[in-house]
Formats: sequence, structure tokens, C-alpha cells
Amino acid sequence: MKVKDVRELSAAELEQKVAGLKDELFNLRFQLATGQLENPMRIREVKKSIARIKTIQRERELKADQA
Repeated sequence: MKVKDVRELSAAELEQKVAGLKDELFNLRFQLATGQLENPMRIREVKKSIARIKTIQRERELKADQA
């Protein structure tokens, strides 16, 4: 997920996206533990997407506090 796409989402949509990505990350880790994971790089991609979204959320939070 690109930063440009993330910035266009509302706060509620970002929360939903983070929740979905966390569920996906849990499932990927479970697959890794059981030896069923097909694409190990997907774990890295999901973690980075979560970090991007949380960064945008924090930027918005700080911007709201300054206003």
C-alpha cells in the first residue's frame, strides 16, 4: 500500500485497515510456524504497511493537537 493511498483514507478507514492487516499478520505468522507459508516476504510487506498507516495516524494526531 502506497503512502499516497493511505493519506486519502479517513480515520475510520485507517483503523479498519490496521485491524485487517494485524489479522493478516497473525495468520501469516501462524502459517510460518506450521510450515505452510508460501511467501515469507509478505510478512515484511504487511508489517511495513501497518507502520505506514500508524505513522500517518500519528501525523494527523500531532497536527490536530497543534491546531
